[in-house]
Amino acid sequence: MAMYRKLGKKSDQRKALLRNQVTQLIYHGKIKTTEARAKEVRKIAEKLITMAVKEKDNFEEVKVTAKVARKDKDGKRMKNLVDGKKVTLYDEIEKTVKKDLPSRLHARREMLKVLYPVVEVPAEAAGKKAATKKVDLTDKLFTELGPKYSGRNGGYTRIVKIGQRKGDGALEVFLELV
Repeated sequence: MAMYRKLGKKSDQRKALLRNQVTQLIYHGKIKTTEARAKEVRKIAEKLITMAVKEKDNFEEVKVTAKVARKDKDGKRMKNLVDGKKVTLYDEIEKTVKKDLPSRLHARREMLKVLYPVVEVPAEAAGKKAATKKVDLTDKLFTELGPKYSGRNGGYTRIVKIGQRKGDGALEVFLELV
């Protein structure tokens, strides 16, 4: 007896499919898929959320000084002439940064093994690469989902049956975060 469903795919295709669906579930909070796929995605997603719940408060805040380029009123970098060369002017500012402790760092890296990078494109700036921004799903897991589910002992997802798919009769479901 197998430990998991093979979903009629080769191992590399199956892993890619499951990684993609877990990523979309965490990003959107809800996906529509077949029942067999949903049960496999649920296993992976619940493990990730459990890691986030355990490690949500496992960091320390550190003050660091950073150099930031000085900008003029138009938002362009200010430059000075030094020894015949144009040199950018910098200001030093002090920031507070969250530094992961070793176990949280390990959990973050384990999550990154599963999750694909997500790039968000605003609707009004479609087709413009400069307007895109990367979404940090591991940070979403630690800051949003970890505290949200901290009082629960598992059961972070729900499967709601929709009905049979028209083409092949496969049972379709919504897999959503509770």
